[in-house]
Amino acid sequence: MAAALTLSPGQGHAAEADVIVIGAGAAGIAAAHDLKAAGRKAIVLEARSRVGGRAFTDASLGPAYDAGAMFIHWAERNPWVQIARDLGVATSDETWGGGFRVFAGGQPMADADRQRRRGAFGQIDRRLETVDLTKRDLSIRDLLGDLGPDLAPIASSGLLLSIGEESERISARDYQRLWAGEDLLVPSGYGNLVARHGAGLDIRLNQPVSEIRWDGPGVSVTTPSGMLRAQACIVTVPVGVLKAGAIRFTPALPARTRDALDGIGMGALTKIALKVEGNRFGISPGTSFLEAGSPKRLMNFDLFPDDKDLIVAFCGGDHARELSLAGPGAARDHLTTLLSAMIGSDIRKAVTGISFPAWWTDPFSRGSYSVCLPGREAAREQLAEPIGGRLFIAGEATAGGGAMTVGGATLAGRAAAAAVARIKA
Repeated sequence: MAAALTLSPGQGHAAEADVIVIGAGAAGIAAAHDLKAAGRKAIVLEARSRVGGRAFTDASLGPAYDAGAMFIHWAERNPWVQIARDLGVATSDETWGGGFRVFAGGQPMADADRQRRRGAFGQIDRRLETVDLTKRDLSIRDLLGDLGPDLAPIASSGLLLSIGEESERISARDYQRLWAGEDLLVPSGYGNLVARHGAGLDIRLNQPVSEIRWDGPGVSVTTPSGMLRAQACIVTVPVGVLKAGAIRFTPALPARTRDALDGIGMGALTKIALKVEGNRFGISPGTSFLEAGSPKRLMNFDLFPDDKDLIVAFCGGDHARELSLAGPGAARDHLTTLLSAMIGSDIRKAVTGISFPAWWTDPFSRGSYSVCLPGREAAREQLAEPIGGRLFIAGEATAGGGAMTVGGATLAGRAAAAAVARIKA
């Protein structure tokens, strides 16, 4: 039998919960829906003032864009295809295409350098098809080591815009097992879709959890509104939050769980949106400009996507971390300087606003998504192991081949809910 939710005097009435779910992102929402279907009462605690986690459709500049997750990856088996269909939300396999141009230092890249760069791309997949990783894992950097110091950074630089991490910190085994397939877009916003899927659940916003006690027969969770007690707890916060120690566990997490966390880092894939008004400089909507003069400082610009008055910049790895720490003002200066070289100095006057939800410095994220370190690809399964029969960690970090995606987080949340549902009430 579930114990009561205790609030401080005057803050409300007591309630009961079977399960406490921490985090109202895709994993938490999926877990709560499945628990509800199984007849279990779940309370979802969300630290932010919104639902969706790292799936976030940002409309702060007027025109909206997905500041976090953007694609329904491997759509052939991704649960969000059916969820969107059930909610009457359209998906699309079409993208705006206005051309693609490559720059070096703001100037068009020479044809010879472009051809050299193109030849280096694809080397990761070619090597993964032939290398034997059964005996020993490698970092992606080591996988490409024989390309030499000039070509290897170019070959791995694309990972900064997909994984969001430096090649020496990416397990080749973990990268090799990631699922692939068709990608779909959500024209109305993937973040909006995830948030809509949270309707009908008991989600409590602005409730950052400071402590989880699991030393009794159940669990107790401390929030700004008081303490909740329940049979079990599903923790779906990002790995970055757990590694930062933002939530205290009493007793401490088992050594095996802590070891799993040590084997997983957080990438820093970052999007920065600029509002552009009055002048599109003759650029077709959906055009992409790639600044590739320095492989470590790769920056891709999507100009006027979906015919919106936006330029959305993408970067990752240590360069993205530097920009995140520097803040919106410095990021705006950096982007407009690059764009001025590509387009002309009038772009500075045309840019009227910036949106920069930097996941790396966000205290409720601490990164974009999880990345297994070389030699630690088993950490995902290890992190998903139940703790004390009543504490479960779930999210994209525990999704195996579905890691780093909203779909993977959803499947992991469902798996955790199934494990909790097997606990006798």
